[in-house]
Amino acid sequence: MTRFTRLRQQAGLSFEEAISLIGVSRSSGFRYQNGTGVPSVAAIKLLEDAAAARAADTFGWFRFIDLFAGIGGLRKGFESIGGRCVFTSEWDLNCRKTYANNFPDNHRLVGDIREHLADIPAHDVLLAGFPCQPFSIAGVSKKNALGRKHGFLDETQGTLFFDAAQIIDQHRPAAFLLENVKNLESHDGGKTFRTIMGVLRDDLRYDVQSRVISSEPWVPQKRQRIFIVGFREKTAFDFNAVRLPPAGSGPKLGSILEQDVDPKYTLTARLWTYLQEYKKKHSAAGNGFGYSLFGPNDVARTLSQRYYKDGSEILIDQPGTRPRRLTPRECARLMGFDRPDKPFILKDVSDTQLYRQFGNAVVVPVVEFVAEAMKSYLAAAMFATVGETELKRRAANG
Repeated sequence: MTRFTRLRQQAGLSFEEAISLIGVSRSSGFRYQNGTGVPSVAAIKLLEDAAAARAADTFGWFRFIDLFAGIGGLRKGFESIGGRCVFTSEWDLNCRKTYANNFPDNHRLVGDIREHLADIPAHDVLLAGFPCQPFSIAGVSKKNALGRKHGFLDETQGTLFFDAAQIIDQHRPAAFLLENVKNLESHDGGKTFRTIMGVLRDDLRYDVQSRVISSEPWVPQKRQRIFIVGFREKTAFDFNAVRLPPAGSGPKLGSILEQDVDPKYTLTARLWTYLQEYKKKHSAAGNGFGYSLFGPNDVARTLSQRYYKDGSEILIDQPGTRPRRLTPRECARLMGFDRPDKPFILKDVSDTQLYRQFGNAVVVPVVEFVAEAMKSYLAAAMFATVGETELKRRAANG
């Protein structure tokens, strides 16, 4: 990545905005972008100032790292309680583009975490929405009989959870938050989840709790995810005692729908006919497969990463004509990324990639809720670890 591109991303500027800021032609901008040309000292200074201005509010009283970061949902939640991100890893290039456009950073975004374990800086909190890969687990007694290691160095090796566990083991952060699909608890008859919790509690010696939380109190979507919270020291934190907003108090789809939607999001006649026939066939067979149609007073099903294919799990009713998909902006709102006071930047990637990104993301207000619940316990842990003077210095200077 060239210096021009890195500073442009850190400043949150599109290519057109960047060349306008520094006053050069598109052809010059393309040379700066591909490395065949070098911006002037004055141009670099303008981009650095823009990046610094955008990063001015990112200093915080604790430092965290963002692993398997996606487009930054976990990060947004922990920035909301005063944290500062000091390291980001995400293997998908298109996710990194969206992430870079929305977060000012004093660090580069890296790809595969396994290639950057030595680059991870000191941090207080580890965040990871690790993918759930199958675990192959043999009994400890059999491993002992064979003279093989047991614990996370053997049972989870080859999975991405193993990488997160290694980092926790090496850096010993004050706390961590891991996120995954609800079905992690039941995967492989519950063995996967028991292994993960055993690693965190027994091998890594953290005080660990988990809870499945639905997004419905915060956004008009029924999306359940499991959150695993760990503190290095024993605390009074009781995850299950944290009170959720009352059932039925959440918003409806009308709150996130755009008023003027491009006709390209309306299903073609051919696709709509296919989806209706598909649903009719499965209904006749007694199956529940098929599209789902929603109006402004409804709460949607879970948005998935396959939404780009046909949008069938969440189709918006358009009386008098065929239904439509959600727009990427509506998906950003449905996941809590895009808000009236702070729009989420959607550029540099296709609609297809945006649908995949939001379908794989966490719901931001849920993470903010969990982060707020952890905040006082994290502050106590940080106070015990670094002391009052250091906490004040961090809050003032980052």
